[in-house]
Order: sequence, then structure tokens, then C-alpha cells
Amino acid sequence: MATRAVADNRQRQATPPAPRGAAVPVPDVRSWRHDLHQIPELSFQEHRTAEYVATALTSMGLAVTRGVGGTGVVATLRRGTGGAVGLRADMDGLPLTERGERPYRSRHDGVMHACGHDGHMAMVLGAAHVLAAEGGFAGTVHLVFQPAEEHGLGAKAMIADGLFERFPVDAMYGLHGMPGHPAGRISTRAGALMASEDNFEIRVTGRGGHAARPQMVVDPIVVAAEIVLALQTVVARNVDPTDPAVVSCTEITTDGARNAIPGQVVIRGDTRSFSPAVQALLERRIRQLAGGICAAHDATCEVTYTHEFEPTVNDPAAVATAVAAARLTVGDGHVDPDTAPWTASEDFGAFLRHVPGCFALLGTGEAPAAGGTALHSPDFDFNDDVLAIGMRYYVHLVRAALPAGDGS
Repeated sequence: MATRAVADNRQRQATPPAPRGAAVPVPDVRSWRHDLHQIPELSFQEHRTAEYVATALTSMGLAVTRGVGGTGVVATLRRGTGGAVGLRADMDGLPLTERGERPYRSRHDGVMHACGHDGHMAMVLGAAHVLAAEGGFAGTVHLVFQPAEEHGLGAKAMIADGLFERFPVDAMYGLHGMPGHPAGRISTRAGALMASEDNFEIRVTGRGGHAARPQMVVDPIVVAAEIVLALQTVVARNVDPTDPAVVSCTEITTDGARNAIPGQVVIRGDTRSFSPAVQALLERRIRQLAGGICAAHDATCEVTYTHEFEPTVNDPAAVATAVAAARLTVGDGHVDPDTAPWTASEDFGAFLRHVPGCFALLGTGEAPAAGGTALHSPDFDFNDDVLAIGMRYYVHLVRAALPAGDGS
């Protein structure tokens, strides 16, 4: 009996909660997701993807604008007068070769949807379908299909192309599938949810020579090794322990040979943090440590430090709206309103530098065979069982943010 009870409890945890509210067109959403999964495209190359979503949105009677920020698409749905919200879905795939024999496998060799962007697009398309058919809100909804999320460039491109001047919103909302979380659980938090990502390159220049005559060289490998070790003290000894941060050296290359001490070593890596102050601290200390260690060894260095992704910082009022919508969708027991921050990065953070909003995570499952395969894996596939939940969440979100009025 005890064993059966445990098994039953595990089954309940693995089964997504049924979305609350009116019936939802799950077959259409699955079909959209499978179609989009077959035509993945890399950043700023999402031409077929953009045309697919634009055609679907046009068929719903929405006003559609193509080419925003390159390949971006914005569809607008108006019902009477009121405020305006944006719902965002990312469109690009990853340069990976898909594994598995599913019938809707990627048709583009070396490119696949390994981060769930096909699911994100399908959920927003589904929400557009329901909102266009049922209304239930007063105001304007802008459905933003963003290119180039994976490289952190698409949101900035759309903003530079006048996104918020052409399609003004009071708040922006997004949702990301999250393997490892129980299927159907919606998680978010006020404040920093996801980290910034900055990249660095340290080019150490010494004086190369024969490996048998080290006294005649300035060995940049030794210098680089000291720099790599010293960088591990930045988080441990310079960052406040209550401020999360990561410094990772991910690549070291030289211009040497087996029997030659190189003249140059390049160290590459990235950092993650949740605030501009910590970002600035990490950059400053990396430059200081690299420069000081090189000077001590009579070597020189050049440090390049670039900001790739903004931190994703949620607005408390927008989070309250999102949490209310999540509870209407799946019930209080399946909502985490104060989830732990995640040190991965999301291009959505760039939008939140300009308008308030909330980004949330939708659990897709814990077991690899049931939606729990890691993001960016060639084995990844979005869990279709949570599509209806994400779609209905967006519907509730719009109706919570734009309460129904005379024009709805």
C-alpha cells in the first residue's frame, strides 16, 4: 500500500495541472508547435518562421507588422479603450543537430529548436487565437515575436527600430519553458530573476622561444595560469556574499607548439551577475588583476570586456498581475511567486530596461522522458502537455492587466 501511494503521488506530480477556464484549442497549438519545430532558423535568419507566425496572426484578424528589428513580427489586437500590454515570444533556434526520430523533427540540418522557442511561439499564437475570438479585455495587446534571443541582440534591435514608440505598452510579459521544474508549475519573482552575461577576453603577450631555454623567454602560459587562478578570488573576496555572481574562464588558446614556449595566450570567459554595480565590479577587478599579474612578470595584456545580456529584473506590480493570472490558470499550489534567481541569461531583460514587466518560468517536467531534458541539448523537445497551460496563462494575464470594459 505504501509503495502504491508513493507511485500515485509521483504520477500526480508528473502530470501537469489542467488549465482552468474555458476550453482551449490544444490541437491547433500542438500543430503550430510541431510546424515551427520543423523550420528552425538561426538569429536574424528567421524568415520562414516570421512568415509562418505572421500568416497565422493575419488569419485571426490581427493587424500584423513585419520586419521589426530585422525579422521581428508584431501583431496588434484592440478591444475598446484602455491600457496596453505586450506578450513576447522568441523565434530563433540553435546551431545543433537534432537527435531522435520524432515525426516533426527539424528539416534544417545543423539547426534545431533546443531552447523551446517553438513552444513559446505556439503559446502566444494560442493566446492570440483565444483573445481574438473571446475578447474579455478592454485595451490593446501587442504580440511581439522577437528574433535573435540566443545572442542577446534581438530585443535591442527591436527597441532600436522603435518598438516601444510604434507599439507602446504599459507592461511587457514573457514566459520560458523550464525543464527540471514540475510540469505546469509557474514560477517568478519580483526583482532579479535571471542574470546578466558579460564576456571577456584577456590577451597576454610575453616573449616566446625554445622550450629548452626558458630563461630567455617571458612565458605567457605561466602568466595566464596565475590570472585564471586569481580570477577565482573576485567572487570569493570582492563581491558581497549576498550578491550572486559567477566568473568562468571557458577557453585558453596559444600560438605555441609542442617544443616552443608561445609568445601569446588568450583567455576567454564570461561573468554572470544580477545588478549593474556587480557587473562594474567584476569588469574592474578582471582588468586590475590581469594587468597587475602581467606587469609582475614583465608581460603585457589587453582586456576586452563586452556586455551581452542585461539582467532580467521584474517589476513588483507586474509580478503581482502575473502571479494572479498564474493562480487562475493552475491554482495556488502550482505557483511559486518567489522562486530562486537563475544565473542563466535572457534577452527579455533588455525590454525591462525600458518598460516594466514580468518574466516567468513554466515547468515542463522533471524526468528526461517527460519534458525534463536540459535546454540546449540535441535531445531536447518541448513538452506539448504544458502548451495549454502557457496559452491560458497569457489569456488570464491580459484580462488581469486590461480588465473588461464596454469595448470588450
